[in-house]
Amino acid sequence: MRDESTFLDQFNSYFSRINQELDRVLESRVSLIEEVGSYSLRGGGKRLRPLFFILCCQLCNYHESDIYPLSTIFECIHAASLLHDDVLDNASFRRGRSSANKIWGNSAAVLVGDFLFTKSSRIAVEKKQVELLKVLVDTAVVMTEGQALELYNTYNCNMTRREYMGIITSKTAALISAACASGGIVAGAKQAMIQSLRNFGLNMGIAFQIVDDVLDYTDPVRKSGKQIGNDLREGKVTLPLIYTLTYLGKGERDRLEHLFRNGKASEKDYLRIRELVQDNGAINKCRKDAQHYVDLAETYLSLFPDSPIKDSLLKLNQFVVDRSY
Repeated sequence: MRDESTFLDQFNSYFSRINQELDRVLESRVSLIEEVGSYSLRGGGKRLRPLFFILCCQLCNYHESDIYPLSTIFECIHAASLLHDDVLDNASFRRGRSSANKIWGNSAAVLVGDFLFTKSSRIAVEKKQVELLKVLVDTAVVMTEGQALELYNTYNCNMTRREYMGIITSKTAALISAACASGGIVAGAKQAMIQSLRNFGLNMGIAFQIVDDVLDYTDPVRKSGKQIGNDLREGKVTLPLIYTLTYLGKGERDRLEHLFRNGKASEKDYLRIRELVQDNGAINKCRKDAQHYVDLAETYLSLFPDSPIKDSLLKLNQFVVDRSY
């Protein structure tokens, strides 16, 4: 695998401008909002969603300076969703350090998440991007539905691959898809181009989450700051585990579900599940699935002529499955 930091260095000029705009987003008359918001937004995120938006704008020949403040919309929504997600999961770590809810409490985390989401809508209104605002509202609905589906399926060891795909498509892929499609919308591109960008982002986003779920079981020192198998500890049944559970009988699945749901699982139980996931081919199967969606995403850019911007998007698309964090 390539060195991620070296690969992403080529986009540093973009990241610098994005971060400058994010500083403006955080301005508030309430110091607590600025403090928690700054901690959350400056917590080491890769800024891929705003980058996808900017590159898709440029792919459609739109290079105006407003793409940078508009790009922060997608980072704000992403950060807001993580703040709310950590509250629901009662998580203690995020991106290698204590989560905001762990430091300031659940109420502050929820309120700052609301602030960031509202700020994202305000930016779209200020820039008179009505069509973009519609996309954001629709995406927020889908993401909320995905979060509810995940909550409903907590510790559900009988969850199917189809149900899992529905959750990650809503929770993760929908926002990446919106970021890419919005690049075409802001550029005033033809509907066919916007739809191609939407499909590109959707498939790339699905691959992104599958790989993230794989890393939860395989990365020995998670750069997220979480211990291996943290998803399972939070009751999240993801694709590596779904594939693994197909090798187990119903009685064994029910026993495991009972242990985890009732908080009776020991460290030995978690280690056993991790070993099962790592040893039965589930990881390779997941990575093949992720590569399938990355390959599919690539086909949706065929509508656009070759260019350095298109090449960057294709490389980022492959980066989604090559990454180790």
